[in-house]
Amino acid sequence: MNLLLPAASARPLAEPRPSANDVERSEHQVRERAAEVGRTKAKLAQADGELDRLAIAAASAVERYNGEQLKLRRAQRAYTDTQGRLSEANRRVEISRAELASFAAQVYRDNTGYDPMSSAVAGEGGPQGFMDRAGMVKMLAERRAAMVRRVEAAKTVADVFRHQAKMTLDEQSAAASRADAAKRTAREAVETQQASVQRLEAEKRRLERRLGKAEAHAARVKRARERASQKATEQKVRSDFASSGASSGHPGAALTTSAARGGIAVRAALKWLGTQYSWGGGDESGPTYGVEQGAEIKGFDCSGLAMYAWSKAGVQLDHWTGTQWTSGPHIPVSELRPGDLVFFATDKSDPDTIHHVGIYVSDGRMVEAPYTGARVRIASIHRGDLIGATRPAG
Repeated sequence: MNLLLPAASARPLAEPRPSANDVERSEHQVRERAAEVGRTKAKLAQADGELDRLAIAAASAVERYNGEQLKLRRAQRAYTDTQGRLSEANRRVEISRAELASFAAQVYRDNTGYDPMSSAVAGEGGPQGFMDRAGMVKMLAERRAAMVRRVEAAKTVADVFRHQAKMTLDEQSAAASRADAAKRTAREAVETQQASVQRLEAEKRRLERRLGKAEAHAARVKRARERASQKATEQKVRSDFASSGASSGHPGAALTTSAARGGIAVRAALKWLGTQYSWGGGDESGPTYGVEQGAEIKGFDCSGLAMYAWSKAGVQLDHWTGTQWTSGPHIPVSELRPGDLVFFATDKSDPDTIHHVGIYVSDGRMVEAPYTGARVRIASIHRGDLIGATRPAG
């Protein structure tokens, strides 16, 4: 028996057989890991959605501010014009009064007043002279009455313009208050957006790390491919429109058709791909410094880019999506052509909620200045908030 013991002890020990509980625990861990990955991905999607929502809120506030600024400028011009009309009306009142005073002095000097009885009996020329003088006095009296009426009419006109001046001054004051309030709202929205972007981007990076190295790598590769695809798309679109512009002949001749003007607007916008978004930035000359968060950024906001692009095609637009929406006929999405303006709203049944505009390029794509922190880019028009399109009319 003793001789058999070493041989028995030399056999390899068998691995312990997993119990049913071990298997259950392992499967539970796998399920937990899969569930965690699912929850993480859901949080990432939620973060992306939150970034989109904040960008829309900020863009809405910025465009409301642009609209109030436009209304304020119009109110200021209306007040200035009314003040000019009031000054002219006051000048006419003074002229009419001076004419009346001069007339009264002339009548006094000519002594055209008379005593009817004595003039009829002993006046120069006898009764006939009296009749002549009476006719002259009647004519002078009618002339005086007409002058008085002119004075009163001039005063009435001046009073009307005075009332209008007060109304336009009140509207200017109200417009200034609305613009200030809109500016504060927009500033707060953009600040919230920017702070949330930083927080959510950091959260996304943390969540991506939790997905594991393989999936995190896949996420990085996906983003890199998206960036490369975006760059390739921009280069292709720019090249296509550059060649189409070169073959169209002299730019001045192209202004004769609406389609040609749209092509000019697209090429003008594509010139600024990669330019930073700047709240309030952009005019007919190109990118400008904006306001608030855009004060130190030379670039465009969405309506500023549309304004610039169409100015190159000879069409003047306001720096506001509100009036750009009504700058021409509305076009069905199925009939879009290059240069048409595509609009996005928080309520697709209400144009007053439009918050963004892009310039249609082709194949369901547009060039846009998206939001603070981004750059002018090519993007799809097929979004849930697309409300419609307008073809600006010169």
